[in-house]
Amino acid sequence: MTPVPSMPRVQRIGAIVWPSFFSAGVATMVCFALLDPHDLREVVFPSLDLSREIVYTIGFFAFWAATLGASLFTAVLLRAPRR
Repeated sequence: MTPVPSMPRVQRIGAIVWPSFFSAGVATMVCFALLDPHDLREVVFPSLDLSREIVYTIGFFAFWAATLGASLFTAVLLRAPRR
């Protein structure tokens, strides 16, 4: 059985980061198509005076962190066993 050549590190990182970035973008669009950032701010950050753009940004990075974690976990599970 011949060993599978490993991918370069930057390619492995890109295979994790890019799909999570794309998924976070889609999730952000869907979320804010259904929810008004102003109303969401009232519930999540009631004492802070945040603009809609800041709420969009926080939402995107929250979705990106969640999907990055899922992608990273998948990559770890798909790793070849060490010998």
